[in-house]
Amino acid sequence: QVQLVESGGGLVQAGGSLRLSCAASGRTFSNYAMGWFRQAPGKEREFVAAISRIGGSTYSADSVKGRFTISRDNAKNTLYLQMNSLKPEDTAVYYCAAKGTVRPLSTVVATGSSTGWADFGSWGQGTQVTVSS
Repeated sequence: QVQLVESGGGLVQAGGSLRLSCAASGRTFSNYAMGWFRQAPGKEREFVAAISRIGGSTYSADSVKGRFTISRDNAKNTLYLQMNSLKPEDTAVYYCAAKGTVRPLSTVVATGSSTGWADFGSWGQGTQVTVSS
């Protein structure tokens, strides 16, 4: 499995920006489609965004469209999430994850919530993002 370590979280005022990073090691990073998820206290894990292995296809949750951008640098084995126009409801622990199955990423994004996002087999430890009003 690939090992993942998130960084870049913190406390920011509403309307501000943060960029999260996810450093990968252990396996060939470009072999994995990747995703960002978040979990707020008392709530289920929520899909945020996903990106294909080479970065040609990206997907975002409706709640973050137009504000968050997922990207990757395969030469640096790093996944990013640029978060702009942050809102208090974006407060959560953010996790990056690597998709370990052969199912198409588009299918996984559309149906993954029903399986608890089981297609993503490797997860980081998470980074806290807190947005104050």
